[in-house]
Amino acid sequence: MKRRSIILLVTAVMLAGAVFIFSDRLHLQHWHSSDANPIPARRISRDWMAPDSNLIPNTAEGALIRYGKKLIVHTSLYFGPKGQISQQANGMNCQNCHLEAGTRNYANPFSGVAALYPMFRARSGRIESIEFKINECLERSLNGSKIDSASMEMKSMLAYIKWVGTGVPKGSKPPSAGTVELSPMNRAADSGKGGIVFQLKCQSCHGRDGQGFLNAGQTAYVYPPLWGKHSYNTAAGMYRISKLAGYVKYAMPFGTRYPAAQLSDAEIWDVAAFINSKPHPVKFFKYDWPSLKTKPLDYPFGPYDDSFSEKQHKYGPFALIKEGREALTMGKGNTKAFLIFLCNNQDNNQGSAYL
Repeated sequence: MKRRSIILLVTAVMLAGAVFIFSDRLHLQHWHSSDANPIPARRISRDWMAPDSNLIPNTAEGALIRYGKKLIVHTSLYFGPKGQISQQANGMNCQNCHLEAGTRNYANPFSGVAALYPMFRARSGRIESIEFKINECLERSLNGSKIDSASMEMKSMLAYIKWVGTGVPKGSKPPSAGTVELSPMNRAADSGKGGIVFQLKCQSCHGRDGQGFLNAGQTAYVYPPLWGKHSYNTAAGMYRISKLAGYVKYAMPFGTRYPAAQLSDAEIWDVAAFINSKPHPVKFFKYDWPSLKTKPLDYPFGPYDDSFSEKQHKYGPFALIKEGREALTMGKGNTKAFLIFLCNNQDNNQGSAYL
């Protein structure tokens, strides 16, 4: 009898989830045209704020926006391992990286996306659309696969992202968009020290094993895994420690907000090194970084236009790599300058990386 009750309860929960998603899509299909009223523009400054969600209009466009927000917040419910639409992502949600549904300043907000895209990006060596960028996130950060660019889900996420950026002039970017760029240290990031930071500041939410915690229905992560098969893969931006460090600065530990960081920059670099020293799903895109000249200093996979190791490119110190690239560029027209750089770095055997 008890077993039968449990089965009935599980069935009811699954049916409720299916009805929830079906009603979203049916509601969208009811609308025939976009007749949204413009949302009042917000100021473009360091204190940028997204439009109030209560101002989303009760129109066709508004229905798309609301559904798009649900997809950002509850991505796993739709596309995760137990997704109701498809099973094509790792169980994380878009807002695990784009905090508060992409509206939190300095935590990868969507504020400047619509204003800047389409745009050329060095990683792909092409002009990218917002749809391309969304699928990139699904393939990399969510370690999944693309969705149809013509699907209702893509149109809805696109509508929501554009709505979040309401009032941002085309071609501009609020200062709080993206994350901060931390100054590199004079030493390599230390994963050993980072492990201590993780134990003290991170494991209470992400678990001792870094695998996060699932919700009661086991359908999505309340706190996401930081490594392992359900985390972001090696092609994700977060696998570069500068990107992960910039995100942590004003987003983690939980409760951190600009301008009050809870960790020192050194602790941030070290914990980023610790997290990315752990196993992540391996994925490569053959079109990534077609020009070696634009490949970031901390991109952890060769080839490079220098002879520094992958380890140094991953963990640093990065200043010497930057100086070396600049010296190499000068050296093409100034052999003396290049030789001076090599001589100055012979003591620590780093200059030999260019010989």
